[in-house]
Amino acid sequence: MTLRVPKAELPVELREIMIKQLGTVPEPVEVLWNNPELAEANQEFSAKVATWDAADASLKTFAHMAVAAQVGCSWCLDINYFHALNQNLDLTKASQVPRWRQSDVFTPLERDVMEYAEAMTNTPTTVTDELSARLLDRLGPAAMVELTVFIGFANFATRCNTAHGITSQGYSDACEIPLAARPQNFGVASTA
Repeated sequence: MTLRVPKAELPVELREIMIKQLGTVPEPVEVLWNNPELAEANQEFSAKVATWDAADASLKTFAHMAVAAQVGCSWCLDINYFHALNQNLDLTKASQVPRWRQSDVFTPLERDVMEYAEAMTNTPTTVTDELSARLLDRLGPAAMVELTVFIGFANFATRCNTAHGITSQGYSDACEIPLAARPQNFGVASTA
């Protein structure tokens, strides 16, 4: 896949910050910079989302990866493997997210979180009262609301990236994570 929207030239200072933080400039930032006001708002909201702490970071990362695997956003999977390494998350689990249903490494809570992420990603959504109640019981209202909004944000990011033709940039290469084989329906986000 090739980019469907050209990369825009970033301000030098922003480019240098990105390279210092990640080793390269993320393509989503370059593409969104075609509309600097929108790009800055997206960066501000992304930074704010990263500060939320009512829900466990690993649960949110696994949820984002489950959304990315379902939608087919290789860029989001790539960067989340990189984040998993830098957040000291369980890399074996991270590598198995795209095939979490077949894997035996996840706890019941982690499985429910990934099921919830996929159910929110389906069109139309397929969240059940039972799944929501199980998560609410174990997470509490603040973490449940945070997880839900985080998954909504993950859907926003993955769908924008795939629509723009943005794919993996190789961030996960530094992680040495043995990536799991993708399920057969990789990239299918609708139950319709």
